[in-house]
Amino acid sequence: MQLTPNERRVLSALHDLKRSTPAELAMESDLNPDALMQSAFLLEEKGLAEIHESVTEIHTLTKEGYEYAGSGLPERQTLSYLQSCSEKVTIPDLKDKFPPAMVGISMGWLRRKKWAAIVDGAVVPASDAAPERGADEEVLAILLEEEVLTDDAQKKALKDLIKRKLVDVAERKERTIVITEGGTKLAGAIADQSDIDEIVQLTSDVIRSRRWENIRAYDIHAPVPRASCAKIHPYQHLIDRMRRILLDMGFTEIKGDIVQSSFWNFDALFQPQDHPAREMQDTFYLDSDADIPTYYGKVRDVHEFGGDTGSTGWGGIWSKELSQKEVLRTHTTAITIKHLADNPDPPKKAFCIDRVYRREAIDPTHTPEFEQLEGVVMDPGVSFANLLRYLVEFYHHIGFKDVRFRPGYFPYTEPSVEPEVYVEGLGWVELGGAGIFREEVTAPLGIECPVLAWGLGVSRVAMLRLGLRDLRKLYQSDINWLRESPVCV
Repeated sequence: MQLTPNERRVLSALHDLKRSTPAELAMESDLNPDALMQSAFLLEEKGLAEIHESVTEIHTLTKEGYEYAGSGLPERQTLSYLQSCSEKVTIPDLKDKFPPAMVGISMGWLRRKKWAAIVDGAVVPASDAAPERGADEEVLAILLEEEVLTDDAQKKALKDLIKRKLVDVAERKERTIVITEGGTKLAGAIADQSDIDEIVQLTSDVIRSRRWENIRAYDIHAPVPRASCAKIHPYQHLIDRMRRILLDMGFTEIKGDIVQSSFWNFDALFQPQDHPAREMQDTFYLDSDADIPTYYGKVRDVHEFGGDTGSTGWGGIWSKELSQKEVLRTHTTAITIKHLADNPDPPKKAFCIDRVYRREAIDPTHTPEFEQLEGVVMDPGVSFANLLRYLVEFYHHIGFKDVRFRPGYFPYTEPSVEPEVYVEGLGWVELGGAGIFREEVTAPLGIECPVLAWGLGVSRVAMLRLGLRDLRKLYQSDINWLRESPVCV
């Protein structure tokens, strides 16, 4: 059996002692306590030694316990005062004499020990004579002198003192290391070979002299400490991966302000001003207004009667004041449509991956803040088929092999689709929305060619890729989950 040098030293010392404490064995083997115990545990695994553990309870007085050990328990102090008074004493009288908290404690124990009772509103001692010292008082005196409890009644009283937080309890573990029969035999064999040095490094001289037969064996299956290395948060890693996929597909990343006017967040996207999504319960409105583009009249006309698009619009009266209201962006589409309006000349391939805000109650599938990915392609030659191709390629890169599409509806795209991916154990899962911007969106902004657009919730993708059932997990500092999460998703 192969032993390390430290194991040999410990086994040899234990062979002489037979049974030893770690401190004594460390001194005998000339090892520090940590190295000694590590070797002892390895010897135990090999059946050469046994480690016996015993636990001893250590009882010490708390700060309050020290005070009562000297001045007496609250009930003893209160009783002494009652017996010294010639007139009736009420509880308010006691609170004038002692701290109120102490009075509450003492009254409970006076009744429990039958030392006093309340008669006609007065606290009356059960006897004029002082009762004998109780077991709990004896325990306080014993612990004050740091002596050992021996009586069963004292041990029972100790439990009450612990509950009263007058005594602290600590555990002290004591170990004893004992050599086994197998250890004794091997220690004798080691003693016979004590003049043979164990080889830890292979050299040409060792090979020629055949001393390599004593080379130290290495166990490649031995357990090693698990390293907790720094790594990128799994959610951030997925966001970075999505960004890299789109950059590799030829897209340009764009950014925008968190605070947007209702014009860009809703109106420019042909979302009616009475749409439920614009209600206060769904959107974070700010107490401020923003300037809107000078061409807002074209957007207004499209809303009211369709403008020059041939559409009938939404009808009604479009409000400039509502359009100027500032909101926390509810989707990144506000960023992409503004980018296209500012840069209407094709071709354009852009995406935005950023945080959006909605009035959502926090639960396993909703949070008021989450990340959204939005992509657009503006080019005279693109078609609906190109849109589907972009989506399939993107989802394949993320790791979803099977992708299908269902017809969908969105106020600002037509035709519209809802991509679905197949997830083992869940089946087909809807993942985002896509379509071609309606003419009611592009025409007022001076965009004259088709625009493919799609968006999806990044956190929803993260839940599927990471196997999560609770969205909140992505934002919590659960160190164990972070350590166990795969580096690649």
